Amino acid sequence: MSANSTTLRVPVQRHVPVAGGELSVAVWGELGGDLPVLAIHGLTASSRAWLEVATRLPGPVIAPDLRGRGGSGELPGPYGMAAHAADCVAALDALGVDRAAVVGHSMGGFVAAVLAHRHPGRVARLVLVDGGAPLPPPHGGPETMIGPAARRLDMRFDSVAAYRDHWRAHPSFAQWSPAVEAYVDYDLTGPDGALRSRVSKAAMTADFTDLHTGADGLAAFEALPDGVPFVRAERGMLDEPVPLYPDLGVLSKLAVTTVPGTNHYSILFGDAGVSAVVAVLT
Repeated sequence: MSANSTTLRVPVQRHVPVAGGELSVAVWGELGGDLPVLAIHGLTASSRAWLEVATRLPGPVIAPDLRGRGGSGELPGPYGMAAHAADCVAALDALGVDRAAVVGHSMGGFVAAVLAHRHPGRVARLVLVDGGAPLPPPHGGPETMIGPAARRLDMRFDSVAAYRDHWRAHPSFAQWSPAVEAYVDYDLTGPDGALRSRVSKAAMTADFTDLHTGADGLAAFEALPDGVPFVRAERGMLDEPVPLYPDLGVLSKLAVTTVPGTNHYSILFGDAGVSAVVAVLT
């Protein structure tokens, strides 16, 4: 799974004002020169999902912790794609960024599409990574659909090592790497002996419903121009052979690149997936 980075780029963590408090935002590189990339993570992820991509990209990268996740874990709702898109625009404003190339993974693809729909002048280019297009009807709630990533929100862990072991057992994280470990460690909070994920279960639940049935994401997808790049994982969320998007007909208006050997998570951590994402952003 490793993208073979020699040294991961270390971001500076910024905090910007948004409705209800401050949004935590990771920034790699210096702003004010090259066009930055605004990278938006998935349902139970964080800014650190972009570690490998940010390390490979030559210019600046801005990755917010969406409200209810990571350093923004205590931010209250409302949640939903439109609320997250508004937070992303607020982050660009606070950082003095007029326009960015915008990339979203999984749920972040829906947020990115809504941002492009509502604020087209802020988006120099849009890239979707295994998300942002209409999904098949869910066959259960988050615990059924995404398994260990959702169930962990009700769990407590004795140590960092125990939390890493939880993720090592996840079928999509069979190949460990420094970036995966940094992603996992960043998610932890709480006292020793009772560590927990920083992801808000209320945020996950509300966003899971909105990305499947919300009108904002569907309207944004329908408004996309033909040919928006869509980087598709070959395998699913639990490394199953059926991908998250099994029907290419749903993606017919997009410029689809299916990356062999990747699953929904490894597309941001493994060499093949990271190379494909970076290629469409540069």
